[in-house]
Amino acid sequence: MVLNGSQIIARALKRMGVDDFFFIMGGPMLLVESECIDQGLRAIDVRHEQAAAMMAHAYARLQNRPSVCMAASGPGVTNLITGVAHAWADCTPVIALGGSAPYGTKGNGAFQEIDQLAMMEPCTKWAERVYDPARIPELINKAFQQSMSGKPGPVYLDFPGDVLYRDVDVDTIHWPEPWTPEKRAKPQANDADIAAIMAKLETAERPVIISGSGIQWGAAEGELQAFVEQAGIPFYTTPQSRGVIAEDHEFCYLTARSSAFREADLIMVLGTRMNYVIGHAAPPRFNADATLVRIDIDPTEIDTSPRVDIGVVADIKVALGQLIAACDGKISPATYQSWRDRLAGTNASKVAEQEKVLANDATPIHPLRLCKEVGDFLDRDAVLVVDGQEILNYGRQSIPTFTPRHRINSGCFGTMGVGLPFGVGAKIAKPDNQVLVLHGDGSFGLNAMEMDTCVRHGVPITVVISLNGGWTADPDRDKPGRDLGYKRYDLMAEAFGCHAEYVESPDDIRPALERAAEANAAGKPALVNVVTDHTARATTTAFTRYTT
Repeated sequence: MVLNGSQIIARALKRMGVDDFFFIMGGPMLLVESECIDQGLRAIDVRHEQAAAMMAHAYARLQNRPSVCMAASGPGVTNLITGVAHAWADCTPVIALGGSAPYGTKGNGAFQEIDQLAMMEPCTKWAERVYDPARIPELINKAFQQSMSGKPGPVYLDFPGDVLYRDVDVDTIHWPEPWTPEKRAKPQANDADIAAIMAKLETAERPVIISGSGIQWGAAEGELQAFVEQAGIPFYTTPQSRGVIAEDHEFCYLTARSSAFREADLIMVLGTRMNYVIGHAAPPRFNADATLVRIDIDPTEIDTSPRVDIGVVADIKVALGQLIAACDGKISPATYQSWRDRLAGTNASKVAEQEKVLANDATPIHPLRLCKEVGDFLDRDAVLVVDGQEILNYGRQSIPTFTPRHRINSGCFGTMGVGLPFGVGAKIAKPDNQVLVLHGDGSFGLNAMEMDTCVRHGVPITVVISLNGGWTADPDRDKPGRDLGYKRYDLMAEAFGCHAEYVESPDDIRPALERAAEANAAGKPALVNVVTDHTARATTTAFTRYTT
């Protein structure tokens, strides 16, 4: 009996537990896609390959395991690159499979011949070309391993057309034992490091925790909450890891974040990079005299820390378990009660001020009023995707998250256009959860055709657009290329077969959202186009020396 390369790929993916994949049809991958469907995998065909990679990104985050996207050779693969690069920047295990020109005619100017491997190598953890169909199961298994070992990230496998259609005897194929999350290396912290951390905790007066996506990929949300509650330490998260502990937890003081960072005498950075997102944990945003403890699975992260007093290479779930055991009888919530009381007071006063702004009845609608209506409308376990400029910042300031992995945004790469594809991928991964995408109008346009994907595949999400007529706020009308006009994206969505709403008054937002939810319940995607104030400019921490 013989199998060709395409058939082997489909069987290998099935053995790895893949249920869904995202793609656009095209040679030489057509047979791969057909065979995957024959193996029972759900195929979500999209309108742009970058959206396929972005859908796989959200799917992976929600499922906490690698996901798969595919593309045809040449432009198909180059279109994947933005989505794959975004996954690389966000440390997300997307497995990208690309067809390529026949290797046997390399250098002869074959159709769509270009070195796709060289393009993918800078934006993946690992990239490889397959030359022998018999090795496909081995290399797909390695792709899964590489994507999830240590710090997660995307990988790429390149499949020349002559490899995909070559027959090999089944007896020559080795089928490795499928990868599972349980097989990941989980190193523990050494006893001396745990003792050193405990010594700092025992003398600290104002500790804070900053956690990142490593908590999610390490499935350590339970351990983090247990540690926070046992020690009574105020906690903060990076934008991509919000909800790892519910943000109405008694030790969560969101609006006192700046005060906490400036005044902390012990900073515990757990499972996140010390990049621009947290200001490199550097002064003046952070106390220069604070002790900094860092725990990360990646030795390079520890070794290249811009500042660190105690650096620990360990699996975050294991290390938190060790700290919980070490704290028993030594550290309790009473230890830091006065510190939490101070943050709670700051938080309460700022929340009261914020509530007044959120209740803004002005027309055009202030984006914060839109955020309030969306936040009040969402289920507690809803998946919220936010993408844009002003609306991203306003949403971050005003909409809480209560469930791990259920908040996704433009990430540290700042990629515009991820919102709608992320929403589709999230709904495929979590079909029983409410999924809402809060989009800027500029960012929506980059992948707007995926509303058609929602309709064709019956993906009932709600997309809410903050329609401020351009790429960013522009109160002085001095930004070149900013204006897009107040376009009727609702009419476009309606033409595709979506439920659609156009809103100009703040009091009409909630009824429109409720009608959208009714459409979702009937299996229909919905779009709510909300006219917002083009002069409203969100304030946030400066990440660069320039602004948009």
